[in-house]
Amino acid sequence: MSTSEAASAPARSPFDLPDVSGLVVGVLGGTGPQGRGLAYRLARAGQQVVIGSRSAERAQEKAEELGLGVRGADNATTAAESDIVIVAVPWEGHAELLESLREQLAGKIVVDCVNPLGFDKQGAYALKPAEGSAAQQAAALLPDSRVTAAFHHLSAVLLLDPSVEEVDIDVLVLGEERAATDAVQALANRVPGMRGVFAGRLRNAHQVESLVANLISVNRRYKAHAGLRITDV
Repeated sequence: MSTSEAASAPARSPFDLPDVSGLVVGVLGGTGPQGRGLAYRLARAGQQVVIGSRSAERAQEKAEELGLGVRGADNATTAAESDIVIVAVPWEGHAELLESLREQLAGKIVVDCVNPLGFDKQGAYALKPAEGSAAQQAAALLPDSRVTAAFHHLSAVLLLDPSVEEVDIDVLVLGEERAATDAVQALANRVPGMRGVFAGRLRNAHQVESLVANLISVNRRYKAHAGLRITDV
């Protein structure tokens, strides 16, 4: 295509997203509440899902509890066998795990949904990693991966509740590469009620991760499972 043809080509719609239904999704930290919840919802939507843990036996046990064809494996196998890898581990073990899986995660779309938080008598508060955010730390540790950030504001209680038919929430997706963020948005869209919305580059991930502290306060005050909706999009 010539420069003039490119200039006259219609702008790409932000709502055009790829088909990700055939991709395998791995969830590191898939035996924890958030990881299991994401695995359950994606598998329920028809996605192939592998949950990872330090113990393959524990991962397989939790996978059998979820059903829906979910498989369990150790973290390294999960990373190696998946096309998209969701990182849902505790913040305290975030860096160590990603460093250990750099080879297996090379070339993969990595979705970081870790929220660096502290807790004291006043409740939850945001921590500021040296790199700026958990997602930026992941990008620094995984230079050969396609790192994105998403799935931060989901209630594990709602995700794991089989009586909840639709998860009423928008998922903010951040990243440097449009093809990668489009794929993650499309993955979010697979879950009924859920919608992926592009929300900027990774340098803006800190405030997205930090907002979870506010949602925890909302949930405690109102006995709710609050999420986000973006208007006018």
